[in-house]
Amino acid sequence: MSRFASLEVLQSLVRAPGPPGQEGAIRDVVAGYVSEMGLQSSVDGKGNLKVSFGEPNQIVVTAHLDEIALMVTAVLPNGKLKVRALGGLHPWKLGECAVDVLGSNATLPGILGFGSIHTEDPRSNTVRARNGALKWDDAEVFTGVPASALAEAGVRVGTRVVVAVASRDLISMPNHVAGRFLDDRADLAAWLIVLDAFKDVSAPITFLATTSEEVGGEGALYHLTRNPADICIALELGANVPDAPVEISASPTVWMTDSYSQTTAADADLLDEISKSTGISLQYQAFSRGGSDASCAASHGLCARPITLGLPMENSHGLEIMHIKAVPQLAEFTIALLRKLIA
Repeated sequence: MSRFASLEVLQSLVRAPGPPGQEGAIRDVVAGYVSEMGLQSSVDGKGNLKVSFGEPNQIVVTAHLDEIALMVTAVLPNGKLKVRALGGLHPWKLGECAVDVLGSNATLPGILGFGSIHTEDPRSNTVRARNGALKWDDAEVFTGVPASALAEAGVRVGTRVVVAVASRDLISMPNHVAGRFLDDRADLAAWLIVLDAFKDVSAPITFLATTSEEVGGEGALYHLTRNPADICIALELGANVPDAPVEISASPTVWMTDSYSQTTAADADLLDEISKSTGISLQYQAFSRGGSDASCAASHGLCARPITLGLPMENSHGLEIMHIKAVPQLAEFTIALLRKLIA
């Protein structure tokens, strides 16, 4: 089994923060693994990490670097911060938790909170929550330092706030693993396995670890606007939702449709053919909400054939759970797909 399928590698990917628009830490980790393979990577103007084999840009394989996060919208005189979501992050998915405030000069610890419950005051979140879900306007990040100290640390409107490194440990179960940001860190692990398998192959494939996927697929769109592709394969999660249920197993999922595009009928037949030849069963999903690098690109006419393959996952955008064998199986299927496409 590839070393990139290990929990040690996955933990290193999960631990590195990467909010949209500030993916440097996680990109450096991925670039280090690429270098270990003896390969060279480059970083474009949007911050995407790229490894190319052959020309032209016929096939692009993506997994995204960024994670759902928060952005500072106001620094209050008492040193507390107001925040809003970057990507599809809901307050109830995080609750009250430790966060890191990524100032430009220093990273500061903080606590995301919603106030105390021992009150019947109608101004309190406790009372308001009885009539509906709390929103990000109801949250504050406590830093414990005055606004002047925040300014010295380079904290301002626009500063990113992420789940604290101390809260990023994986949880191992007999057949599953849980943790924050398995979307898309687990897919980055699969991406590395696939890249390693093709490092000695001359083929028209570009491997792209993308930025700002959670806020509209911006990284993939930046690259593909300049280098349109015939095929874009996005490695993603396969969220378990009521209208597109999946078993949390090792069997990859296929996004047949989402908010942006659809898998072509011919490619669905191709995936089925590869499933039969490899013995890797697939789970097909029709999402009523969501998008991937591939589907976003297809909706802009930047790739002809979008294919999104997912890791079956519970609790998407929260404390996510996947099968322990899901990453290597997704990688094995993707390798077989690419070999078929370049044959």
